[in-house]
Amino acid sequence: MSSDEYVTHLPRIDVAKEASASYRAMLLVSKASHDGIDPILAELIKIRASQINGCGFCIDMHATDARKHGEHERRIYALPAWRELSFYTARERAALALTEEGTLLADGGVSDETWAEAEKQFSQAELAQIIALIATINAWNRISVISRNQPPALGGAE
Repeated sequence: MSSDEYVTHLPRIDVAKEASASYRAMLLVSKASHDGIDPILAELIKIRASQINGCGFCIDMHATDARKHGEHERRIYALPAWRELSFYTARERAALALTEEGTLLADGGVSDETWAEAEKQFSQAELAQIIALIATINAWNRISVISRNQPPALGGAE
């Protein structure tokens, strides 16, 4: 791809303004989906789903939030290769596998093997919250990708 082929995408629509009731409801669902989940694990889930969905806005937001919670930059950078590295705990691996399969439903849904491993690592209440979190971040990804929501500009960058 030549540099001429890269296009700056301008936002299409302000969903928060034009569908304010739906947007507010999404914010409430999003807040509720975090209950009882470790904040770093929640951010890893949101980053990984956003990477799969190609949502730059959400990748930027949740990587920033993960760093605020104390997440190490190397683990954020390496997240697409989580299976290959020892950086991630068994709980994180189970949640990331569930996130990937729960995000890529058209590829066959969540396998019995992935679910069994998740059940070993999490209580039923935690699993329910993780499912809600996966569903919520996938909804946010769709809102942001469709509307071409953009993260804040880099300092000094155009």
